[in-house]
Amino acid sequence: MTNKQRSLGDVLQEFSNYRKMMEQEMQKVIVGQQLVIEQLFAAIFTRGHCLLEGVPGLAKTLMVSTVAQILDVAFKRIQFTPDLMPSDITGTNVLEEDETGRRNFKFVEGPVFTNILLADEINRTPPKTQAALLQAMQEREVSVGRATYKLPEPFFTIATQNPIEQEGTYPLPEAQLDRFMFNIVIDYPTAEEEEKILTASSKGETQEIRKVLSAKAIVNLQKLVNSVAVSPYIIKYVSRLVRATRPADKDSPSFVRELVDWGAGPRAGQFLIAGGKAMAAMDGRFSVSVEDIKKVAPPVLRHRLSTNFQAQAEGMNSDKVVARLLATIPEPEIDKFIDRKS
Repeated sequence: MTNKQRSLGDVLQEFSNYRKMMEQEMQKVIVGQQLVIEQLFAAIFTRGHCLLEGVPGLAKTLMVSTVAQILDVAFKRIQFTPDLMPSDITGTNVLEEDETGRRNFKFVEGPVFTNILLADEINRTPPKTQAALLQAMQEREVSVGRATYKLPEPFFTIATQNPIEQEGTYPLPEAQLDRFMFNIVIDYPTAEEEEKILTASSKGETQEIRKVLSAKAIVNLQKLVNSVAVSPYIIKYVSRLVRATRPADKDSPSFVRELVDWGAGPRAGQFLIAGGKAMAAMDGRFSVSVEDIKKVAPPVLRHRLSTNFQAQAEGMNSDKVVARLLATIPEPEIDKFIDRKS
C-alpha cells in the first residue's frame, strides 16, 4: 500500500468515525430507523435532497431537526400550506426609502437561504409554489427579477409528506420528484422500539445534542466522498439496472413492459453511483461495490418508476418492481486477464 493510499485510508476511517458519532447523537432522540438515518447521511454527504414519506406521528420533522442540531449549520423550516406563495420561499424585492428620500428596491432573502431547508408537508401547497424550489434544488441559486443569488454551501432540501392523506394535498410533479436523490419511506417502529419510545416520552427528559460537523467540514467530506473510486464494472451494472426500468428498452424484463408506464432517466444512474460512493465511504472503503448500489436502489428508484393499472391490480407497487429488478438483473461478467506478452 502506497503512502497516498494509506493517507486516504486514514481519512476514510476518520470519516467513518464521524458517521458513527452522528448516529450516536441521533439515537439520543430517534429510536431505531437505522436504515433511514443511514440514507439521510448518504444524501447529505453527496449534496443530495431527500423526500421523507411516512404516516403522521413517525417523527419525520423531529428527525430532520435533529440532523440540523448535529450539524453546525443554519436550519430553517417552512410549513407548506395551500395559501403559501413562491415569494414566501425565495424572498422578494421590497421598496425602501433611504435618508435622502431616494427609493430603491432591496432584495429580502426568503427561508430558502439556509444550509438545511425543511419543507414540511410539501404536498399541502399547489404546484406553482412547489416549483419555487426547482432552481434552488438543481442549480443551488435563486433568480428574482433580473438578479440571481447563490445559496450558501452546503445546501440540502429535506421535504416531508404524508402518503395516505388526500384531502387538501397536491401530488408533486414528476420534475419536482426527480430533483430528490432519495425518496425515503419511514415505516412503523418494531414492538421493542415502540416500548422504548413510550418509556422515553413518559419520563419527559430532554437530551442534549452535541454538534459533530461544521459547514466547512461537510463540504470537505463531500469532496472526499466524490473521490471514492467507481470501476467500469459498477458503471456497467448501474447502466444495466437503470435501463431495465424502461419498458421501451429492448433489454428490459417482460414484467417491466407489463407493469411499468415509464422508467428512470440518466439522473437515477448518477444518484445510484453517488449513493454507492457515500455508502462505501461511510463504511471506510476505497471503492463502490454492487451491494452498495443495491442498498441505495430502492430510495433512488421508487419515485422514478410509474406503475400502471395492471400493476395495481396485481398488488405490485414501485418498491416491489425494484426488488424484482434487483433479483433479476445479473451482474456484468468480469473481463478475464489476458497476458499480452505470451
